[in-house]
Amino acid sequence: MRNIFGVGVLSRYLIRQNLYLMAVCLAVGTGIYLLSDIFDRLDDFFQAGLGAETILFYFVVKIPLIVSQLMPAIFLLAMVIQLGVLTRSREMLALRAGGVSFAWFIRFFIIYAMIWSVGQLFFSQFLGVFGEYEANRIWKEDVRKKQLDELTINKLWFRDGPFIVLAEKAHPAKSMASGITVYEFTTDSQDLIRILTAKKALIDDHGWGLLDVHELDTRTFIGVNRLSQFLSVRQNLKAYAAVELKGDKAQLPLLELSKAIEKLEESGSNVEILRTVWHGKLSYAFSIVVMALFALTLMTFSENIYANIGFALILVFVQYGMHVVGATAGEKGVLPPIMAAWLGNAIMGSLASLRLTWVALPGFQAMVRAWGGGLRLSRS
Repeated sequence: MRNIFGVGVLSRYLIRQNLYLMAVCLAVGTGIYLLSDIFDRLDDFFQAGLGAETILFYFVVKIPLIVSQLMPAIFLLAMVIQLGVLTRSREMLALRAGGVSFAWFIRFFIIYAMIWSVGQLFFSQFLGVFGEYEANRIWKEDVRKKQLDELTINKLWFRDGPFIVLAEKAHPAKSMASGITVYEFTTDSQDLIRILTAKKALIDDHGWGLLDVHELDTRTFIGVNRLSQFLSVRQNLKAYAAVELKGDKAQLPLLELSKAIEKLEESGSNVEILRTVWHGKLSYAFSIVVMALFALTLMTFSENIYANIGFALILVFVQYGMHVVGATAGEKGVLPPIMAAWLGNAIMGSLASLRLTWVALPGFQAMVRAWGGGLRLSRS
């Protein structure tokens, strides 16, 4: 019998059971993570002279970040335990005997995992981002006494309208740059008009104010020295800070990250790193679907719940390792960003799907065997 939402009795039973196990696994996993973090950093908090309120706030705001990081592994463990309990209590056998096929379980858990993936994405992009930002702010500003605005970008260059700007060093938080060279072209970008060099530049929303300037007119080869000169170059250096600091760019939500990518791409900057991070956020959230495939695949090999938990933990590390390798390949330009970010999900998900298709669809087995037999006959 189904309710008004179209969810049957079996579906509601599996959802309630899974939610309970996820809550238990999440509480245990978050507790272990927090305890290890407390033991690792508590001495630093005391040495910095921070009060109990600030310390407590740090660990509280970090919980959403921990939850968003652990969710794929927690989902896998909860499903492995759930399927193991169903098998051990003979409920799975009774359901299969009652006409509930293994394909139904695959379809149900894939849809269920996709819903969790969407929820994970929104949770990580709102509460998770807020928690990461606040935790990093407390750690870097209050504990390490190190401001985020100490970042220095070396060898910065970009294009803005008729200008190509190079800076030996740029300080985004101070809105200042040094060692400036500016090449100004005609509106059609065909001819170089002048070359400006300056020791420093002060930057605001209206443009760049150059100090101690030398101007060379390339048409007359006449050089002029000025104390200052204003250029209508409108580039916010804080956007470039996101490229330099991996931790900072990882904190950006998807919408803000998309805007940063657009601005940087317009200026001619390399945005492969940021594109990889953008796709990586989506890929990590939807790795929950791959975890569901892992749990169902393990069940086809063994009904031993303890062995499956051990294999599940190994698969978590393998999946995470492939995610990191793919992200690194994308950031280095070895692979396109979307391919690099989804590499782990694609490979591991495909392997699990092949196994599940083999088990759940006898017709697929017969087709493969017939194709293999035909291939052997043609060779002989």
